[in-house]
Amino acid sequence: MTRLKVVAFDLDDTLWQVHPVIIRAEGVLKDWLHQSVPHFSYDPEQMKKIREEVLGEDQSLGHRLTELRRRIIERALRGHLPHEQAGRLSHEAMEVFLIARNQVDFFEGALETIETLARNYRLGALTNGNADIKRLGLSRHFSFAFSAEEIGAPKPAPDLFHQALRHTGCEPGEMVYVGDDPVKDVDAANRVGLNTVWVRCAARPDPGETQPDIMIEDIRELPDALQRLTG
Repeated sequence: MTRLKVVAFDLDDTLWQVHPVIIRAEGVLKDWLHQSVPHFSYDPEQMKKIREEVLGEDQSLGHRLTELRRRIIERALRGHLPHEQAGRLSHEAMEVFLIARNQVDFFEGALETIETLARNYRLGALTNGNADIKRLGLSRHFSFAFSAEEIGAPKPAPDLFHQALRHTGCEPGEMVYVGDDPVKDVDAANRVGLNTVWVRCAARPDPGETQPDIMIEDIRELPDALQRLTG
C-alpha cells in the first residue's frame, strides 16, 4: 500500500488556464509602459526580435522567465531612455506584470480541492513558470514552492523533483506529483520514482512515454484519486 505524505502540484494549466492570464497581463504591461513612457510603443513583433537577441546572448534565460522578460523590456526601453532609467523602469514594469500574471481564475473546485487535501497531506508547487503561491494566496496551504528559475533547470529535468524530495525529507514513493503535461510532468516525475496523477486536458490529450498512476479530467476528482492510489 502506498503511503503518501506530500502532494506536489504543477501550477499553470493544472490549477488554472494560463493562456488568458498571460494575454491579460501583457495588456496590463503594455498600458503601463505607454503611460510611463508615452513615446514608447509596445510592439509585439519588435519584442519577439529582441527576445531572440537576448536569448542568443544568454541561453540560460530560457528557463529564467522573469529575468528574460525584464531584460527584453530594458533593451526595448534603451532606445527611448537613458540606460539607468531603462533599467529601473524594467524592474517596475516586471512588478506590474507579475501582479497581473498572478491574478488567475482557478478551475472550478480547485481551491476547495486544495483546502481538502491540505488537511491530510503536505502540499507544494513545482513549476517551470513564474506563478507565485504568495501572490496567488496559496501559501496558507502550500508549505513549499520551487521554480525552474530558482533551481536552474526546467522540467522535464529532474532537478525540481529532487529539490522537493530534499526539502520534505520524504522518499519518492511518499510523494505524488499532479500535472497536466504528459512529458514535463508525468514522464519526468515517473523517472524520479514519484507517484503521478495526470490531469488530462484537450490541449494535451495523449500520454507521453510512460503512464501516470492515475488519470483524471477534472481537478475535483483528485481527492478520490489519491484515495484509490493509497487504497
